Amino acid sequence: MSAKRRIKHKKTFGDALLSVIVHVTMFVVIIITLYPFLNSLAISLNYADDTTRGGITFYPRVFTFQNYRTIFKNDKVYSGYLITIARTLLGTVSGLFFTSTLAFALSHKQLTGRRFYTIYCLIPMYFGGGMIPMFLLIRSLGLLNNFWVYIIPNFINLFNMILMRSYFQSIPEALEESARIDGARYFSVFWRIIFPISTPIVATICLYIGVFHWNSWYDAAYYVPLKQNIKPMQSVLISIINEASFAERIAANAGGATFDMGNIGRGRTVNVRSITMSTMIITILPIVLVYPFIQRYFIKGIMIGSLKG
Repeated sequence: MSAKRRIKHKKTFGDALLSVIVHVTMFVVIIITLYPFLNSLAISLNYADDTTRGGITFYPRVFTFQNYRTIFKNDKVYSGYLITIARTLLGTVSGLFFTSTLAFALSHKQLTGRRFYTIYCLIPMYFGGGMIPMFLLIRSLGLLNNFWVYIIPNFINLFNMILMRSYFQSIPEALEESARIDGARYFSVFWRIIFPISTPIVATICLYIGVFHWNSWYDAAYYVPLKQNIKPMQSVLISIINEASFAERIAANAGGATFDMGNIGRGRTVNVRSITMSTMIITILPIVLVYPFIQRYFIKGIMIGSLKG
């Protein structure tokens, strides 16, 4: 009896030790993962002159909102933020609509030419036309220096379409057959039956499309060179970082620690690092706030969508 108790005690101690090791490891991983964001947040909330001293880690040494007030006084940042929001909302809705309808059509085995359409969709995933043909296509469509260049070329993402098609194929065919018997057309079947019960994959694809539009900057750099008023926030951020890098070299040559940011600071003497970090926090904050609400659907949507193809 004592031997059994001894064995049970050793097993319990081993489990407790393993649990401690796992928790400590996860805590270290979380700290390593979150530190860059917490450090950026601390710098963005720190007084600009004090930031030049360095040594800021997890919290601001001299708390202030001046960096954020300086950013929102700049019209270019404000308009870029609005353009990014409009692009993300329109791009997500339109991308979800066209991607999901194409995926629903290709999920039907009885679709005439289904294999041809599938192969036709797979080829661009492996072979692209390149930057120059894409630029010529955008120009021929009249989308240069046009807001819709952010939306129309991204109506369909083939990877997202394959995920949604696989998910739709996992739904029992009896649901659609019963609706078809009652006289429902394919479009009604999709929007009234299939789409409402596909919440996991819909939330996952919305996250993919939304993050893509929110973070995208290259299309604005290549296709919208002349209209600064429709530049998204990411392009504004890149320009701020470039100006900050240039200004740092000027300040280093002049032997100074602070400088006038001109258009960014509107005559105020600010620290470029604080301004850059503040702009970055403003850019990533909406995604960070939205992600927890759809996280529970994310893994389920990906796992189900990856089982069948």
